[in-house]
Amino acid sequence: MSTPNSDFRRRVPPRSGRLLLIAGAAVLALAAAAYVAALIHYPRIQTLKGFDLFVYRSGGLLVRYDPSHLYSWQLAAGIRFTYTPFAALIFAALSFISFPALMDAATLLSIAALLLTIWVGFRELGWRGRERTGVAMLVAGVVFWSEPVQRTLFLGQIDLLLMALVVWDLSPPGGRRLKGAATGVAAAVKLTPLIFVLYLLLTRRVREAAVAAVTLAATVVIGFAALPAESAKWWLHGYFLQASRTGFVGDRANQSIRGLLTRLAGSVGAGTPLWIAAAVVVGIAGLAVAAQLHRRGRPFAGLVVCALTGLLISPISWDHHWVWIAPGLAVLLDAAVRGRTRAGRVAWSGAAAAVVVAFVAWPGPNHHLVDLLHGGLFWYAPGTLFGSGDNPAFAEYHWHGRQLLAGNLYVLVGMALFGVVVVACVRSLRSRSAAVGGGLMPAAGGR
Repeated sequence: MSTPNSDFRRRVPPRSGRLLLIAGAAVLALAAAAYVAALIHYPRIQTLKGFDLFVYRSGGLLVRYDPSHLYSWQLAAGIRFTYTPFAALIFAALSFISFPALMDAATLLSIAALLLTIWVGFRELGWRGRERTGVAMLVAGVVFWSEPVQRTLFLGQIDLLLMALVVWDLSPPGGRRLKGAATGVAAAVKLTPLIFVLYLLLTRRVREAAVAAVTLAATVVIGFAALPAESAKWWLHGYFLQASRTGFVGDRANQSIRGLLTRLAGSVGAGTPLWIAAAVVVGIAGLAVAAQLHRRGRPFAGLVVCALTGLLISPISWDHHWVWIAPGLAVLLDAAVRGRTRAGRVAWSGAAAAVVVAFVAWPGPNHHLVDLLHGGLFWYAPGTLFGSGDNPAFAEYHWHGRQLLAGNLYVLVGMALFGVVVVACVRSLRSRSAAVGGGLMPAAGGR
């Protein structure tokens, strides 16, 4: 059985390392220079508005001065504090920092988190030396100008930080005594990382899953100790289950299966049963494939498939949640390099190219160049501004033609990739002669 690194050495000629290093450095430098130029040229409100960070900081200020209104306060219709009491305590500590300084720090830390995620990802995929440095810079330069990453920076969101925390914590399997604790902290801030605890259990990393669960439980206790009334609302009164607290579930920016089905069904109520059924099927299949990848010597690919599964089945997956395309692109490129047939390498390369085209920042429908900072193809479908509840007049219920494709682009691409990985996994299981070193899945090489 070949190891990831030995297989990598067979597929990547040693001389390509220098060229890859030069190309990666050039792409990353160009991306950084363009971003700095945009920050200098455009007003701050168009580049680093920090809308979501302002909500976070406001939640922290409420904890300090008026905690009873933490979950009833609204900045605008449908714009509330929707994080855990423990997260509110963190934001309370950060609220002592001025908003401009906090926004600058969030931007720098998020960029560092993106670079860390990609660097760790290629390490786990078996890349070494100049090849690893070159391809990491290349991918970083490309995904830096993707809509989810730019939107995260523009809003002051924390998705890049949480992604890096999970990737660092769970890569490689085994090792640190408190492995799993950082994942528990990530889930204590934003509940979506909870799916990784199930992934740990399915891959028989019971100790790591237990550490994550205990860490999460400890944060709940801390929340009850500091904010008993608000913690009761969040955990005991079911606020954490109310997806509608974040606004209109069918909002254009909700790129999950539930968002898609809500828009197609024409109402939140009609879409909910369909989403529950789809979420169960996709969740079971996705976690099974992720666990299979782990068992067959591709743990990082398994981790990324788990993340993709979470994005698809979550009730809310805002566009900026899709920053997981960064490690996802690394996995696709690695599969293209390792493919044992030309057809397989072309197929995985095509998948990587499709991800870039779908998620890269594009000028918005008004064709303003500044929209490149946080615009994407899915914005070409009309949307409802700050919608809450449900209303048949919402724009998302009246899409037609290309609007349906554009407005559901992320979830459609995600489902297509999900289907490809599931099929590859099934083919692999059916092929007794498949070896582990053949791409994302052994039989994915187009045999």
